[in-house]
Amino acid sequence: QVQLVESGGGLVQAGGSLRLSCVASGRSFSFYHMGWFRQAPGKEREFAAAITKNGGITYYSDSVKGRFTISRDNGKNTVFLQMNSLKPDDTAVYYCAASPLYSDRYYYTSSYNSWGQGTQVTVSS
Repeated sequence: QVQLVESGGGLVQAGGSLRLSCVASGRSFSFYHMGWFRQAPGKEREFAAAITKNGGITYYSDSVKGRFTISRDNGKNTVFLQMNSLKPDDTAVYYCAASPLYSDRYYYTSSYNSWGQGTQVTVSS
């Protein structure tokens, strides 16, 4: 497995932007497909975005498409989530996740075997 540490969360006003980072250590980062999930209070963890191991394909949930951008730098063992036009509904703990195998069920938490500890994002109205 790979160890993941997220950062970049914080408090932002609606309409603002944040950039989340997730640094991986352990086994080779470039072997892993990566995802970002989020969990709001009282709700289940939900898929936000995913990127294949070479960065060639990205996926987004309908709720973030057009506002969020996932990217990765394999040389720095880091995956990013650029979040623009933030809304109060985006308030959640954001988690990055890693999977050594490609799955067309990239939106399922069970498709990933490594998780970070999460970073809080709070969007005020």
